[in-house]
Amino acid sequence: MKQKIDKLGVVIALIAMPALLFVPFVTFKANRIVQGQPVWVFSALPAWAAACLTLVVVAVLVSAILKAGVLVRMIAACLGLVTVLVAIGLAASFLTPEGNSFARVSTASGFWMLLFAFSMLLIDALARLRPRPLVRIFLLLAGLVLLGLLARSGVWNELSLLKEFSSRADSFWREAWRHLALAVGSLVTAFAMGLPLGILCYRVERLRAAILNVLNVIQTIPSIALFGLLIAPLGWIAANLPGASELGIRGIGAAPAFIALVLYALLPIVANTVSGLVGVDAAVSNAAKGLGMTDGQILRRIELPLAMPAILTAIRIVLVQNIGMATIAALIGGGGFGVFVFQGIGQTATDLVLLGALPTVALALSAAVIMDALTELATRARKEIATA
Repeated sequence: MKQKIDKLGVVIALIAMPALLFVPFVTFKANRIVQGQPVWVFSALPAWAAACLTLVVVAVLVSAILKAGVLVRMIAACLGLVTVLVAIGLAASFLTPEGNSFARVSTASGFWMLLFAFSMLLIDALARLRPRPLVRIFLLLAGLVLLGLLARSGVWNELSLLKEFSSRADSFWREAWRHLALAVGSLVTAFAMGLPLGILCYRVERLRAAILNVLNVIQTIPSIALFGLLIAPLGWIAANLPGASELGIRGIGAAPAFIALVLYALLPIVANTVSGLVGVDAAVSNAAKGLGMTDGQILRRIELPLAMPAILTAIRIVLVQNIGMATIAALIGGGGFGVFVFQGIGQTATDLVLLGALPTVALALSAAVIMDALTELATRARKEIATA
């Protein structure tokens, strides 16, 4: 019997059961300003809903502890996650007095612990199943669609987080666009600069150490410090060069944030380009040269495709890094989801912090899953090229 007990399942149970029985599930506030009151699951939900949630949690934990099949564990984890997400919406509707627009129901530690426990189970099941890259992307899209359907269904309408969103919907989408523009735009710019620079470092070995050392020094500068260092020169450019201010170049705002993100992104792209090109088997390049291909043709048709997994890995690192770091741009007026994070911190409003933090996490997670899948596809293509 001992051999059938799954250690990870025991850990998940030790997280989920206290979250269900002893930890507040939600926090109720009479209005946005007053101190919240913790409410446990069996007080936060109607009796039938609390019973259903308890049964689902127990069933999921049994499948986790007793080493059920991997597919069963994945389905159980998904069922647990959906049940918890629906339950939090039901709790908000149950606790909010009818016609009361001032009351606030927020997620508490019990909800997050259950969400974390079932997410651990789902991640473990997916790691054991090892789905193909396109399947992973499909599962990600299915999860995002499910979250969208839950949001559109109205089950979360009484949650404080959704009330914060509804009152700031226009601002939210505007800052979302700015966040994506900073993260993706800086990545595209850094790639356009970093790829040729990496090729140059690969071809001219005596420049390699100097360029990589300079980029490494830039990488070690804290982000806030780098934003500050850029304020003075960009402010001077805006004041002294005609048309610079009209182009958006200012001491504060999106310009210093964009430039800082580009600078941070250069080291991973250049370093991985060099390592990917260096890792190409010399015999393959020599064979291509023997067939009469020029250096440029060898680079485009042989070396860069074979180095693509390393380059895509750098793009993944940079994209996830930029999505997170773009949050800090709000401190210097750069916009993005950080606007809500820092507003929430200033107002001691947890839900406002979550309004900025949760989309940032979702974007970073989605980027990581998609780029990992593309990297794996590129690795398979490299093997096919190498064996052709």
